[in-house]
Amino acid sequence: MPAIHFVLKDASVRTLDAREGASVMEAAIFGNVRGIDAECGGSCACATCHVYVDEADLARLPPPDQIEAEMLEAVAAERRPGSRLSCQIMMTPALDGLTVHVPETQV
Repeated sequence: MPAIHFVLKDASVRTLDAREGASVMEAAIFGNVRGIDAECGGSCACATCHVYVDEADLARLPPPDQIEAEMLEAVAAERRPGSRLSCQIMMTPALDGLTVHVPETQV
């Protein structure tokens, strides 16, 4: 199973194994990662699963599609170059070791 490293608000790191094909958001919800609210359940409609993908990992991800890019305009925390919606990042073996930072706020 591919691993995801969540850098939390207090700078601690929580590593979870994700099922291949699951989203980063699903892994966070099932792993009880605080700060990933996911109010819409992963339908790319709320931006409460916003994360900052570590700069070293950005090239491993496809760019956001138009819907995700529009939703990223509405994030509560500062939008950065690594801003993504974790519901739109599907885990594959190629993403093993992905690091994402949880923003200070989602709402």
